[in-house]
Amino acid sequence: MTVRVQTVWNEVDVIVGYKTYIDLIRPYITNQQIVSNGMRQEIDRCQEAIRLAAEGHSVAVVSSGDAGVYGMAGIMIECLEKEGLLDIPLEIIPGITAATAAASMLGAPLMHDFAVISLSDLMTPWEVIEKRVRLAAEGDFIFAIYNPKSKGRPLHIETVREILLRHRRPETPVGLVREALRGKESSVQMTTLADFTNHTIDMLTTVIIGNSQTRMIGPYMVTPRGYML
Repeated sequence: MTVRVQTVWNEVDVIVGYKTYIDLIRPYITNQQIVSNGMRQEIDRCQEAIRLAAEGHSVAVVSSGDAGVYGMAGIMIECLEKEGLLDIPLEIIPGITAATAAASMLGAPLMHDFAVISLSDLMTPWEVIEKRVRLAAEGDFIFAIYNPKSKGRPLHIETVREILLRHRRPETPVGLVREALRGKESSVQMTTLADFTNHTIDMLTTVIIGNSQTRMIGPYMVTPRGYML
């Protein structure tokens, strides 16, 4: 969380969010009204937040990472448009997205151009995701992969590995960070492109895959920017 996020709880009287994220911010909550629900109910949360705001409440909608990166900001704006309430004041507070959080725990793997790609095909057809992976691989982008694997789609990450092995050496560094910067829950593994899918990967894992220049410098995964040439 950024400092602004840590202060906003004292400025609102209602907090709306996915129940897991509400649990994460419990230490910051005092006597605010809490509205929470489960996964895949993002629109319901936004609509309830808008209803409360229209009644005069000051409302905070909780999003993981950065609200504008696979988060709640876009949904909220679309809901405001649909309700004809774009005149309601809205502050989008930036946070730290999983890509940069994970990178900080690995070293400096994102020092050059990178692509952030979610492998979740709930909203985006797999054919589109696969095309983006293929083109980013051809462009030698570093990869930050969100939602890499779930029980319902265990093989998408294997397809990503196969595509990248056509363009990169098998020993290309790969970092696996689970629950990046979430205190004791965080875990970090360093591995290679050839081997990384043999490790435990789930929806809470961020996968950082290096490009042709990425290397290990001691315990650190680094993509040189070029300053040392």
